[in-house]
Amino acid sequence: MKRVKQVETAALLLLALAVSACSAEDREVPEKTVRKLAGSPEAVDARQDSEAGLRDVVQAYAEHTPLKLGLVVVRDDCRGGTAKGWLETRDSDLYKISCGLNVTAYFGADPKNIVPVLDGILTAGDRNVPGIEFNHAVDGALIDYYRKPYDKRNPEVPSRDAVSQSLKWDPVRDRQWKPNFISEPTGPCENAPPVKRCLREPSSATVAAIRKQYGMVFQLDLGATYFKLMKKH
Repeated sequence: MKRVKQVETAALLLLALAVSACSAEDREVPEKTVRKLAGSPEAVDARQDSEAGLRDVVQAYAEHTPLKLGLVVVRDDCRGGTAKGWLETRDSDLYKISCGLNVTAYFGADPKNIVPVLDGILTAGDRNVPGIEFNHAVDGALIDYYRKPYDKRNPEVPSRDAVSQSLKWDPVRDRQWKPNFISEPTGPCENAPPVKRCLREPSSATVAAIRKQYGMVFQLDLGATYFKLMKKH
């Protein structure tokens, strides 16, 4: 019995030593530290550069394609690293802070002119307009689909994905399926700089209003991780 108690005591002592030996790098990053890092000059510079780059892409679509820009939503979010797991390692265990930007732009277009609209987007990509990643060489079949008579056995897929962006639009040939239409921006628009930031430009614009004015809506999604500091081990 005495031997068992000695073993238990030794085990508890080792556990206490292990817990006390855990470095700050293995723990959840405090909110105060996250805010300090998110507001650092390095993070601010990276944030400004990244946002400017994503906005340039939106502007490229507005200036070089038939799409009409109606609304831009910018979401900026910094997250602190989590505590190290006992059984498995997650990405959030490894960093002190990770900051990312998401920019969503909503454009209007005429559904009756879907072929010239899409052709204009792909042509801009053919010309290597910076920021436009779609082109006829890769996405040309999309134009052919809309040029041919509608075949219900060949469903419409109103979206395209590239390396750093995605583009989707209201269905043109299945317009009775309202749930498939581009929806209003979802989720709260939180502002708690420098950790969270949300911009809606113009603030009064809505997807419904863009659709009413032009006939259909295109949605361009862009994102980037602009600042990340790893824990030291």
